[in-house]
Amino acid sequence: MAIPTNFSAATARLLALAGFFLLLLGSSTAQAQYQLRGSVLDKETKEPIPFVSIGIPGTSLGTASNADGQFFLNLPSLPQRVVFSEIGHLRDTLVVTSTQKPFEVLLGSATITLPEVKVGSYAFQLVDRAYRHMADNYDTKFYGKAYYRQVTRIGAEPTELQEMIWNVKSNNARIEGTTTTQGRFAAKQALLNFTNFSFNTKGYGLYNPNADSTVSLALLSPNAVKNYYVELQGILEKGDANIAEITFETRPEVEGYQANGTVWIDTDTYKVVRFTITSPNYTSASQNPTYKLKNTLLTFDLSFQNTPDPVSPLDYMKVKLTADVLRPGTPITKLDVSSFTFFYDTNRKPTGIAYERGTLDEKDRETIRQAKYDPEFWANNPVVQRTPVEDEVIKSFEQKGAFGTTIKPKRK
Repeated sequence: MAIPTNFSAATARLLALAGFFLLLLGSSTAQAQYQLRGSVLDKETKEPIPFVSIGIPGTSLGTASNADGQFFLNLPSLPQRVVFSEIGHLRDTLVVTSTQKPFEVLLGSATITLPEVKVGSYAFQLVDRAYRHMADNYDTKFYGKAYYRQVTRIGAEPTELQEMIWNVKSNNARIEGTTTTQGRFAAKQALLNFTNFSFNTKGYGLYNPNADSTVSLALLSPNAVKNYYVELQGILEKGDANIAEITFETRPEVEGYQANGTVWIDTDTYKVVRFTITSPNYTSASQNPTYKLKNTLLTFDLSFQNTPDPVSPLDYMKVKLTADVLRPGTPITKLDVSSFTFFYDTNRKPTGIAYERGTLDEKDRETIRQAKYDPEFWANNPVVQRTPVEDEVIKSFEQKGAFGTTIKPKRK
């Protein structure tokens, strides 16, 4: 059910802060003529639903709700049908005839059932068929744009904010290449910084045709039975589709690698709908040899667009690293680095752009500095506006001074 409503005080405050942040970037122009805005909530709990896919059927226009369930979407005309879709909830369609007031979209939970089959064997069967489907369709290419945001926190204090707009080439398993068209960052002097955290997004994939399949540790490989325990949690009834929710974890006899997560697979098409995985096997070292990273956890979350086609493109990717920073003679410091990448304007038409594969030699800040900075672009881009920077991040950079493209340090 979708009904218009007024924003809460907290939501209004967050939007006001986003506006304040945009003023720091320069001048702005008028908003699009029809900007749909609102929030997506669980119908029963009234809790916000993050990263809901939102799109106009039959077009490439779309967005996703942010971490607080809020969304912005520019509409070319009225009326418009807008579809809201999220893996654990029922799809809903909103008919928009006016955008004067924000909307509150309530999504009901998807029904979960268990099939009358041997659960263990069925889960492995679905994983195997998803692997084969991904391998068979890996050569299907998608072209479009992606918005990347990264926030680093050390000891709960924000120390770095990075944002980039990429031209991106992808397939049903990963990003194949990018070119950076816009970028901005703000940072403070800190114990640690990550020169190339975006490589985790650019380089990670669910399937690699060049890997040795006989020793692959990926879930989507011929070795799933040997390397993983899997368990079918249930079948989500999503309209005409049934989505299997399967949890997995590495077997104890697998040496040198640990991981656990969840994969959602369409039981009819065998497309991977969403994939999450967490592993303690993060190997990057600190740039300061006296600092050690312990208790590391690296999480990847990949979601694919809800399309009726045999192959669906990426919708978003999230990467999160948490760790304890150990320094001689000082208490343990908590580290949290998180990034979110949203894919938009995706289609099958080749562009002729020279996309570059991500490498470990790249340096994100240098890439951002080399990109042309256009304040008006950032101030008026609805993809950016739908994910306002948190209050704590803005205040942290303002109060203690920052350097970079985004926020200039205060004069002393």
